[in-house]
Amino acid sequence: MFDDFPKGPHRVPFDGSFKLKDASSAPPKGAPTKRKECEEILAGVVEKIAEHQQRLYASDDHSILMIFQAIDAAGKDGTIRAVMTGINPAGCKVTSFKVPSAEELDHDFFWRASKALPGRGEIGIFNRSYYEEVLVVRVHPEYLQDERLPGLPKKPSKKDLEALWAERYESIRDWEKHLARNGTVILKFWLNVGRDEQKKRFLERIDEPHKNWKFSAGDIKERARWDDYMAAFEDALRETSRPWAPWYAIPADDKDYMRVAVAQVLEQTMKAMGLDFPELGPDDRAKLAEMRKLLEEEGR
Repeated sequence: MFDDFPKGPHRVPFDGSFKLKDASSAPPKGAPTKRKECEEILAGVVEKIAEHQQRLYASDDHSILMIFQAIDAAGKDGTIRAVMTGINPAGCKVTSFKVPSAEELDHDFFWRASKALPGRGEIGIFNRSYYEEVLVVRVHPEYLQDERLPGLPKKPSKKDLEALWAERYESIRDWEKHLARNGTVILKFWLNVGRDEQKKRFLERIDEPHKNWKFSAGDIKERARWDDYMAAFEDALRETSRPWAPWYAIPADDKDYMRVAVAQVLEQTMKAMGLDFPELGPDDRAKLAEMRKLLEEEGR
């Protein structure tokens, strides 16, 4: 089971000691933030990722699952697009999880995610994920009524809900460990945007016509629950960042730095995996020599 993940300043501790106040939404002091500099760094890192991906695809014994969670306007879509540009699309799949369908609600909360998991040799990206069940659903426990969970009262008490979240954290830890044992390397990114920066981005979406489509009145309603969401993120990261599936709390106030930071974590992880092209045995090499001979004799 792979567990040689890069440490760095943004990795969430595995011992349950994570505190939201320790995770800044601004880049670390001295970090690159100028757009041109960040773009140059990003281009170099993405080139290395593309090289690693060729080996991942060829070796066909591991997969990589990248999970992105964030509050609205943190920049998930742009980060995924920037980091994965240049990657072979045949070996990469992005899945965005929206409001669960009736069919999905008839199954456990891992069901729809399990169908979208990357196969060996692939990189899978979850834009939101099963973590919504301990984030959005925690902030809005009324959504649980649609899940029809056996044993949960229609109007659960605070104690009922606390027990449910604890069970879900346990289920997530166990499921991710199962995936890791079977060759899935899991990287989880929380894009940590500050409240003032979110407000600025919302205003841009209102004021700039080409960004109007991104804005929803519901965004303001959810923004009013900021403290509840931050508490949910803090607990989720604290309870589920583990050696086999770490969380990275990436500062998201500066989009250019954020993209570089995510790309570097991915590249360093892939490098540590020791990926390489498969080596052929004597029989396979003999077959290649035979095929070469046949090709060279064509047209003689």
